[in-house]
Amino acid sequence: MSDIESKARDAGAPTAVPGWDDQGPTALLVLADGTVIEGMGAGATGVAVGEVCFNTAMTGYQEILTDPSYTGQIITFTFPHIGNVGANPEDIETANLAAASGVQGCVLRAPITEPSNYRSAQHFNEWLKARGIIAITGVDTRALTALTREKGMPNAVITHAPDGDFDREALKRQAAEWGGMVGLDLAKDVSTAQTYTWEEGAWEWNEGFTRKEPPRHHVVAIDYGLKRNILRELAAAGCKVTVVSATTSAEEILERNPDGIFLSNGPGDPAATGEYAVPEIKKLVDSGKPVFGICLGHQMLGLALGGKTSHMRQGHHGANHPVKDYLTGKVEITSMNHGFTVDRESFSDEIEETHVSLFDGSNCGLKLKDRPVFSVQYHPEASPGPQDSHYLFTRFVEMMDGAKDSS
Repeated sequence: MSDIESKARDAGAPTAVPGWDDQGPTALLVLADGTVIEGMGAGATGVAVGEVCFNTAMTGYQEILTDPSYTGQIITFTFPHIGNVGANPEDIETANLAAASGVQGCVLRAPITEPSNYRSAQHFNEWLKARGIIAITGVDTRALTALTREKGMPNAVITHAPDGDFDREALKRQAAEWGGMVGLDLAKDVSTAQTYTWEEGAWEWNEGFTRKEPPRHHVVAIDYGLKRNILRELAAAGCKVTVVSATTSAEEILERNPDGIFLSNGPGDPAATGEYAVPEIKKLVDSGKPVFGICLGHQMLGLALGGKTSHMRQGHHGANHPVKDYLTGKVEITSMNHGFTVDRESFSDEIEETHVSLFDGSNCGLKLKDRPVFSVQYHPEASPGPQDSHYLFTRFVEMMDGAKDSS
């Protein structure tokens, strides 16, 4: 009996796949240790390899599946009702629409149901097909989550074949031979290929996405896998945003004379992306301009300041993660999506830790003591998730205000 089957039995969870009847499985999730999890396929057909993680958010599955930070991963949704509100073009988070969906697949407990929401424009199953995302339904996601929590995020192959014809031994070899996320630079795969300007603001009820005029500041955002809602929150805070590619030099950025520089979220190993990004980030920090980083941007800022990063056992993926802000003493509930972390033990004396996870004590924020430079590990723009951390965009704007006043 496999670990996941054993955990399911011990938890009293059902192991049968809903909707099977006399038909065999049409989808498999094959872990690197040889465990084969059977289910019914949905979405795209084919084979994909990636790292399995779990996400605990109860809403926002479309935003999650279009977050470029998930490139190379297979998402297990712990919430059972995925697809019940359909899909729509407004909830896509990928800023670079020219890039293919980075998510390798998703694992669901229940079959996809008919949508029931006034904003739905497309059935979730058809949306998955259109984006080339493979899904497996009928999996005991509680047991798979417990396995991931205890043994770490496994490498795996996800496959969907309507005829149920699988070469299981070949799939096991493929899962076992994949090298995993460590050492992978994935930012180049999802970054924009051309520079553009963003002015669309946040979404408001019955009004859609707003525009704020005129902008007070000019921010250059480096796209390592940028989310749309980050751009919207910057615009809503009064910023005109110029988005540049992950490989843009510091000299090119500073030639635009920005009031501030933003380091975006993104996928992959920060040390790998940092080989070309960190030297440029160091120059940007030395310029004296205000700098704000999120997620991968936080990790690479940590590297640029002399710190180290490491791969996490299970990562943080969800919209209910408590974080303490040491600067205010407040606790905020945050949205997170990362599999690497900055090691606080590697901080120099010039770095002050500003935020900490109350789940596991890992670092969630830092700032320089003598310059307007700060970053957070989590996603203050949420989407999906609570809005507790929107104040960070205001903090960035106040830094730019201060820099202007002192110049």
